Amino acid sequence: MRDLLLQCAGVLTIIVALIHGILGETKVFARARIEPERLRTLIRLVWQASTVAWIGGGVLLIAAPWMESEPARRWIVVTMACVFGFSAVANAWATRGRHFGWMMLSVVVAMAVAGY
Repeated sequence: MRDLLLQCAGVLTIIVALIHGILGETKVFARARIEPERLRTLIRLVWQASTVAWIGGGVLLIAAPWMESEPARRWIVVTMACVFGFSAVANAWATRGRHFGWMMLSVVVAMAVAGY
């Protein structure tokens, strides 16, 4: 059951990351007016860097049950719980709780910790 929780947390993380990336491109940057253009590109790439990082975290959560190292499992879960927990709190604060992202990231944290 622990392994399944970690793997489900990883899959949910990847889904949330993909939604984050797609909504960023289609909703946020489609309407954003950022000048100069090089700053627009920089901000867009930083946005997508978090998407790629979350996907990487999801892959680690999926792979953790197959690692034969309990310390590796522990550090993956602790690190990802901190990253996604901070992201959830920041999202909830910045959107005043009106965005579903913080809820999904909170579920990821809960599942990962339960799977530890």
